[in-house]
Amino acid sequence: MKAVGYIKSLPFDHADSLIDIEVPTPVAGGRDLLVAVKAISVNPVDTKVRKSGDTADGQPRILGWDAAGIVTQAGPDCRLFKAGDAVYYAGALGRPGTNAEFHLVDERIVGKKPASLDFLQAAALPLTTVTAWEGLFDRLAMTIGKPADQGAVLIIGGAGGVGSIAVQLARRLTGATVVATASRPETRDWCLKLGAHAVIDHSRPFEAQLKDLGIDPPSYVFSTTATDQHLEQIAAVIAPQGRFCLIDDPQSLDIRLLKRKAVSLHWEFMFTRSLFETPDMIAQHNILDEVAGLVDEGLIKTTLGEHVGGISAATLRKTHGLLESGRTRGKLVLSGY
Repeated sequence: MKAVGYIKSLPFDHADSLIDIEVPTPVAGGRDLLVAVKAISVNPVDTKVRKSGDTADGQPRILGWDAAGIVTQAGPDCRLFKAGDAVYYAGALGRPGTNAEFHLVDERIVGKKPASLDFLQAAALPLTTVTAWEGLFDRLAMTIGKPADQGAVLIIGGAGGVGSIAVQLARRLTGATVVATASRPETRDWCLKLGAHAVIDHSRPFEAQLKDLGIDPPSYVFSTTATDQHLEQIAAVIAPQGRFCLIDDPQSLDIRLLKRKAVSLHWEFMFTRSLFETPDMIAQHNILDEVAGLVDEGLIKTTLGEHVGGISAATLRKTHGLLESGRTRGKLVLSGY
């Protein structure tokens, strides 16, 4: 089958940073599904892995985690899906990726594709959806429902892939006042369109902007990007005994800033369940199915930002470059072979 991989850790614009390859088509066993990939999206983890170093064995590694497609084989132990089912999912960090014609994935982290979305629209959702859901409801422990006293949630990087889903989930499923950050007119408008009650500029002091809007100190802060740059401001604005979750990878983080307010710190990593095959691994199947229902009810929108083209080394190099620019809105999606 056709695929795209990397061997050498090179800048995205180098001709060999991502290469077209041919590899054997895998066979489904156990609880694995073999999926014919119809569309993928690219996430920061793709670029981070590509830049992390050469492959250990000198063989190509296939990147890519988000995918939407059709099940062509179901392993003998599968109970959730069968051949012909349309699915979407975010894959597992320790396995070959979705930048390929066919892909193996454990059914416990796969959801039924939203019926109202095409494959491109669906491929934009899985990784960011699971990350946002786990961040808001598993890590920050926000209550699903509409209690009047839930306070505010501040979502830093509201126009990014995870932020775009977190804004929608927080607005649709909780009673919190949803405040997003964005620094450009187009990203500000994007956040408001997705349901944010208010948007502040993350290039300016947070505290004064929140006061000007009449918003009390947020009980929850969900940081999706540049956490190290914003930590002092987060510590200043978060409510006493608040909960703080981050998803990025700062080189250092002085969490002593959180002590005075007894703030709890949570790190969200959506690959943990599949990486360690935790007993609750199937929770990600349930999350994706739940969100598919919300999408089909018109409550959650796809965050597709741009269809870049079809899967190929050249198109993926371009997509990695766009993502590394840090100026994308929503998700960058590619159609399958």
